[in-house]
Amino acid sequence: MIKTVAIQGVKGSFHHIVTQQFFENAVDSIECLTFDRVVDALITKECDAAIMALENSIAGSIIPNYALIDKFGLHIVGEHYLDIQHNLMALPNQRIEDIEEVYSHPMALLQCKEFFKIHPHIKLVEDKDTAEVAQRIQEQQLKGIGAIASVTAAEIFNLNILAHGIQTIKHNETRFVIIKRTNSEVNQSDINKASIKFEANHKRGSLAAILNVMSDCKLNLTKIQSLPIIETPWKYAFFVDVTFENYKDFQKAKSLIDIMGDGFKVLGEYKNAKL
Repeated sequence: MIKTVAIQGVKGSFHHIVTQQFFENAVDSIECLTFDRVVDALITKECDAAIMALENSIAGSIIPNYALIDKFGLHIVGEHYLDIQHNLMALPNQRIEDIEEVYSHPMALLQCKEFFKIHPHIKLVEDKDTAEVAQRIQEQQLKGIGAIASVTAAEIFNLNILAHGIQTIKHNETRFVIIKRTNSEVNQSDINKASIKFEANHKRGSLAAILNVMSDCKLNLTKIQSLPIIETPWKYAFFVDVTFENYKDFQKAKSLIDIMGDGFKVLGEYKNAKL
């Protein structure tokens, strides 16, 4: 049973909210301000599992996190989609006109940039975490400073929400994955999604041939992300998510891609959360 989970951020962060929604039993959170620290907590066995954001419906992929999972041989054992609602908050008894600076995670600032165009007097400053800024404002009683964070963060740190749902696109989802040191205990009958990695060689049509194998094996490609291989200039690794109805179809595809592509690796086999 999972008892401790490493998260990026503090209580009230979106990663913390995922731990509350994904796990059936209550878990303790190890708060980390960087994803590198999240991975370190996992591989040094400070925690049983970790939560890691991989992509956002507005801002796209968080590419360094793919590399972290691959580099340390970690395994994706589940996924969770969270509706991300960004809110502007500050200490009580202030108006938006009183706010001079807003600190938040770069991804949150990117998702809310249109809102701040109509408030040009506010300076935007990148920070490590959404909820951690909210915590800092309360602890240091910082007036004239705002945070972009969840309603949960506002409740925990007793801040006043000045504007709700300030993200540019109102339907804003982030996909989080649950990662562990070892492969999943998910029953094979429940597995209908997988994350894999491979390198296509320089032969013409090599990537297309692998994609054709996926199609022939009845796999639905839901995500493909390329990442440069630092040691080999102009060669790329591909991180791919596929869904399927029959696990045997995926098994067949694995055996073929292992032959056709270099550096083939299964990063995780789990249950599709987007049905």
